[in-house]
Amino acid sequence: MARRGIPGHRHLGVSITDSLHQALEERRRRTGETLDHIVQDALAQALGVDHHTLFQVSTANALVQGVYQGCVTVGTLKTHGDFGLGTYDGLDGEGLMLDGHVYQALGDGSVVEPADMATAPFWVTTRFRPDRTAVLPTVDGWEDLCARIDAHRSSANLFAAIRIDGRFEEVSYRVACKAAPGTDLVTATSHQAEFAVRGFQGTLLGFWSPAYARTFNIPGYHLHALSDDRRRGGHVLGVRATDLRIQVMDVDELAMALPETPQFLAADLTGDPTAALRKAEGASGAAD
Repeated sequence: MARRGIPGHRHLGVSITDSLHQALEERRRRTGETLDHIVQDALAQALGVDHHTLFQVSTANALVQGVYQGCVTVGTLKTHGDFGLGTYDGLDGEGLMLDGHVYQALGDGSVVEPADMATAPFWVTTRFRPDRTAVLPTVDGWEDLCARIDAHRSSANLFAAIRIDGRFEEVSYRVACKAAPGTDLVTATSHQAEFAVRGFQGTLLGFWSPAYARTFNIPGYHLHALSDDRRRGGHVLGVRATDLRIQVMDVDELAMALPETPQFLAADLTGDPTAALRKAEGASGAAD
């Protein structure tokens, strides 16, 4: 459980009971977390210390290659955070996690709460404790939204978790439809369902990732929308609104669990997925 030579970290030598050690080992095997992360997270919660960790399952590059097989359960994801997004086995819809609840936006436009045994092939989650809160007076489109959030991020090298609440004049979003095994992400999202909803009352939630993260995460902004009545939601493509409340949390630690599925172990993840991610994450027909 040592962290040696890392600025801002100290080595802590402690004795624990056999039962606690067994519980630590069982959680490590079940979730893929390091012992460092488990202990730090538990201490931070017990002592009331802000400790902003991003927990990620698999990589965006694996999704680009069509590795959509579920590898972690919704129940396990809930132990790592209360806020986040991802997708489900077979790319079956969009995943949303808000206030500790997990939702699945489906291709027909509906939203359900999946069972804890449902599985996800890719997910990013954290315990959302905002560092800053502000008001966005007006937002006119996706690019304008990104520019306005930029003003509330603290660094181009830290990940950021973002929550935006309010009433939106319009939100456009898409929902990925279930894909056949091995279908690459660009092909799978070429027939995605798209929606434009006026008078959308709800939340935009997600993350900003630095450019250096492009081989394992989605660089830039990745936001999903969820209505207050929990009946509509998906991957955000565009937005127009006034007087939105934004909350931003800086993330100072990243923990990643990699699948051990045959598909992941055999995938070629050496390429740069940036162009494919840009096309897949935008509206249908978007250019590279």
